[in-house]
Amino acid sequence: MKLQRFRNRTDAGRQLVEKLAAYANRSDVVVLGLPRGGVPVGFEVARALGAPLDVFLVRKLGVPGYEELAMGAVASGGGCVLNDEIVHGLGISEHEIDDAVARELPELARREQLFRGDRPPPDIEGRTVILVDDGLATGATMRAAVAALRRQRPAGIVVAVPTASPDTCEALKAEADDVICAMTPDPFFAVGHWYDDFTQTTDEEVRDFLYAKGDPSTS
Repeated sequence: MKLQRFRNRTDAGRQLVEKLAAYANRSDVVVLGLPRGGVPVGFEVARALGAPLDVFLVRKLGVPGYEELAMGAVASGGGCVLNDEIVHGLGISEHEIDDAVARELPELARREQLFRGDRPPPDIEGRTVILVDDGLATGATMRAAVAALRRQRPAGIVVAVPTASPDTCEALKAEADDVICAMTPDPFFAVGHWYDDFTQTTDEEVRDFLYAKGDPSTS
């Protein structure tokens, strides 16, 4: 059977929420989108579930000289996850890792200010967090987000994405309390392969989605 692509991130969010009915209309649920592409998907999820929406920032750590290849990721609150296979396989030193983290932290801070302004981060202690992205390839950024959020003592963490590599989706089940991957094509190719329109989401669009939902920290 040929799998249908998503038209765009809005369509993906609307299809994803069909898998999340158990979390609808619950006062303890908050939806966090990973910027930038996860926010428009998360917007549709939050709206359909009747849950607040906010953003959770994660930055990929690129291999020195081959920055498109992720050796890990760093998240708001200091959560850092490394791909040990890549780090050890390529002989990446601690110094190189520290340099990569130092380069990404200012961008995390910049985006926190840009997207959130003076609003505080949502209080997630004791709440169920649905972490949304537009798809998972290696899962490094999502793993960093899960690790960072664990420190804030949520009641549970749900990873929810429209499409993912089957292996990545399965591996995340050991780290999150629930994992919802609406579509796990094999072969997977890349996240963008499963969208007709995978245009990059802009910072301005992220802000528009977040402010359209209001301030979740007061919910």
